[in-house]
Amino acid sequence: MFTIDPKEVSPVKLQGYLQSAIAPRPIAFASTMDKNGEPNLSPFSFFNIFSSNPPILVFSPARRVRNNTIKHTLINCEETRQVVINMVNFEIVQQMSLSSTEYPDGVNEFLKSGLTPIPSELVKPYRVAESPVQFECKVNEIIPLGTEGGAGNLIICEVLKMHINEEILDADGMIDPIKIDLVSRLGANWYSRAKEGLFEVEKPLATLGIGVDSIPEFVKESAVFNGNDLGKLGNVEALPTEEEITIFVKQNFGVKGVLSADDEVKKHQLAKEYLDKNEVLTAWKVLLAKQ
Repeated sequence: MFTIDPKEVSPVKLQGYLQSAIAPRPIAFASTMDKNGEPNLSPFSFFNIFSSNPPILVFSPARRVRNNTIKHTLINCEETRQVVINMVNFEIVQQMSLSSTEYPDGVNEFLKSGLTPIPSELVKPYRVAESPVQFECKVNEIIPLGTEGGAGNLIICEVLKMHINEEILDADGMIDPIKIDLVSRLGANWYSRAKEGLFEVEKPLATLGIGVDSIPEFVKESAVFNGNDLGKLGNVEALPTEEEITIFVKQNFGVKGVLSADDEVKKHQLAKEYLDKNEVLTAWKVLLAKQ
């Protein structure tokens, strides 16, 4: 058996082993607000329920391994002692992933992810309208577990109010595990879906996606694309150039045919086919191509 002494491997490598071995993990999609009223939205998979009476949830924004800095969520929880934890289902997994991009301080992840902020009833942070279940919480305690990169910070939250989308309930008024269709986190780019098993979502660490707010309205308003499609489109660092689009169209007769038909729906459907294959830049080339 391969044996590891945590003190003898790098923090990055150890984290990779831990996250791959201790899985799948539920995702806390944490909405907070800073002391000036600016919202923040970020996912954390070091998360679970630890008590039902009182109802206690715990999640841990760890210090960044690469540079030992702390996250805006932790700072906001320290300052305001409030958080909303939104559950993540398959319908919003791509937008959730996009929100994990490390945008500069002051950038609104609701806008970047294309998710809808709605007012909470008892706390200041917004809820995510698209989330199937939302927990308004007060922060009871924050326990730092270390001072080096990778060290967690346990945020112990007490649920003040729980909101459930009625569409996920069964005939007895309880949450149906199939209808809620939760996703969970494994190691690397891997996720698990309650209905269908494992799938991958490329984590946006090295680049800053343009965000859903930068997607043209004709794309956002299209009935062909869902939230996950918009999340993928918003996760590119830059749009293809006119030269790249022209070369692509010249080399693809099928695309030429769709463009010559001047049918916007068929154009979007073709882009959707590329998105389903995770060929996101190609989908953008189709969408931005002119007849």
